[in-house]
Amino acid sequence: MSLMLKLLAIILVVSSLVKADDIKQKIETFIEDSFDNNPNVKSMNVKILSENKVDGHEKWSAYIVELDAILKKDGRHVVQKMMWFSDGEVITKELFDLKRAKEMSDFVSIPFKDEFYKRENLISGNANAKHKVAIFSDPLCPFCRSYVPEAINYMKKFPNKYAVYYYHFPLETLHPAAVELVQAAIALELKGRKNVVLDLYKVNIDPKERSNKKILAEFNRVMNSNIKSFELLSKEVTKHFRSDLDVASMMMVNGTPMVFFDGKLDKTKMKYKEAK
Repeated sequence: MSLMLKLLAIILVVSSLVKADDIKQKIETFIEDSFDNNPNVKSMNVKILSENKVDGHEKWSAYIVELDAILKKDGRHVVQKMMWFSDGEVITKELFDLKRAKEMSDFVSIPFKDEFYKRENLISGNANAKHKVAIFSDPLCPFCRSYVPEAINYMKKFPNKYAVYYYHFPLETLHPAAVELVQAAIALELKGRKNVVLDLYKVNIDPKERSNKKILAEFNRVMNSNIKSFELLSKEVTKHFRSDLDVASMMMVNGTPMVFFDGKLDKTKMKYKEAK
């Protein structure tokens, strides 16, 4: 390649990068400006966390946007993530594919970053196994209670084929009791107990139960353990729990179970059975 062609290639790459950064800046500014007249918001900081492809719509990009706001009424700090779409000229929160009769968000797959595969989340298999499976689950979610134990037990048979990573994601508004169960499970794991996640799905408690004493008593009965209430608030438990929730937030997990197979969202939740 001649020197002139190399220079032109470099100029084109730099120009595309500048344009991409310019679009992101415009999107951030637009969203911030849209909240200027909101009487409930004291201040707002907008940051684009990632740009993702939209399958079947190459001209469009899906941007994961973090809204970091301070509310006027009580000074509360609120952080929320949203998905916005843009083709570089138009920006919108909702977009529909008429041909496939689905929302465009259905065609967006946020890649599961390597840094999210943490040692403390590996519950089965070898870290260097052929396939990596990440599961976000609530132990009191009805579907989770049938799906998760079956999936984990299946993959446990093939430790060199599947590395299973589990992330606690209790749906607090639907199953308040799940929060304490999850914290107790983490506390027990930190003590070196194995198979805590699988045994967690054997705990039978009313998902709406709010008595910490009753929840912990049932957990200890099933686990044959003696976890105390103060242990649930330890720095180690809080750190692990917070880490799981942070990963879920980054991946925009909003329901359970949610499964990622080899870094991509598996909407069927069955790709682990199809893997050769």
